[in-house]
Amino acid sequence: MEDIIISDEKEFAKLKERFKKDCSDKTHIPADFDLTFTKAFVNGKIIPSLLSVLRDENYLTPDYSEKAKALYSKYHAIEIDPAAPEEEKKKSMEEWWNLHFDLLIKSSLSKGDIVKAMDSANLVLRDGAVDLLNFLRERNIPIVFLSSAGLGKESISIFLSQRNLLFDNMHIISNSFDWDENGKAIAVKKPIVHGMNKNETQIRNFPGIAEEIRDRKNILLLGDNPSDARMGEGFGYENILKIGFLNENAQQNLKSYKEAFDVVIANDSSMRFILDLMREMF
Repeated sequence: MEDIIISDEKEFAKLKERFKKDCSDKTHIPADFDLTFTKAFVNGKIIPSLLSVLRDENYLTPDYSEKAKALYSKYHAIEIDPAAPEEEKKKSMEEWWNLHFDLLIKSSLSKGDIVKAMDSANLVLRDGAVDLLNFLRERNIPIVFLSSAGLGKESISIFLSQRNLLFDNMHIISNSFDWDENGKAIAVKKPIVHGMNKNETQIRNFPGIAEEIRDRKNILLLGDNPSDARMGEGFGYENILKIGFLNENAQQNLKSYKEAFDVVIANDSSMRFILDLMREMF
């Protein structure tokens, strides 16, 4: 399978021209983080999320890893099944995240655990991701990470900060913990963000972000699951260009990805296409 699949060449060309005409100050980027900015495979092994490093590298109590893997095995199959009804997926994702947050808290998750896990050699940004993030910073194009990350906002901000990539044009809307005086997680803030409910309606809870992107009516959306294609819902956009990373079961899932996204990037490929596209448009 080729790396770049454009669902409709004519429509894609039209969208590019509209973005060009309006310039970069009319654009913002809602984006997923895990498997979108991070590589899906490292040294031949799938790394599905920032959370998976904590799960697989034994940072918490001895029984945490086994229980977390059992949850992943049960619910991830539903998450990536293109035939699973939407309501079933929503219910399953809500159930998975509630169970897993309870498990993290019972397993004595601390801020220190997240700091150590985010420094793992198994967490790797896609080729071209650093250049893309710097391009967005230089042109002051807001990027809003809408993430259902199982380690929440803290993990993404720590991951980026450790790599000197946490910039002022970035915003992170994700799950977040309450911590006790010793830095131990004691609760997760509600509502829980999961893979089937993250969209820009979440921004209503963050007036500062909403104000910053209010007049940026062109959306360049980045995600790795067909449900991510709905991240722009709830925002009054004029143009939306959706790019999706197809990381698993490519032949089986290509049809649903082409229906959801304007461009599909397959084979765990780089972000060079997106960077070149941004340079061409702006």
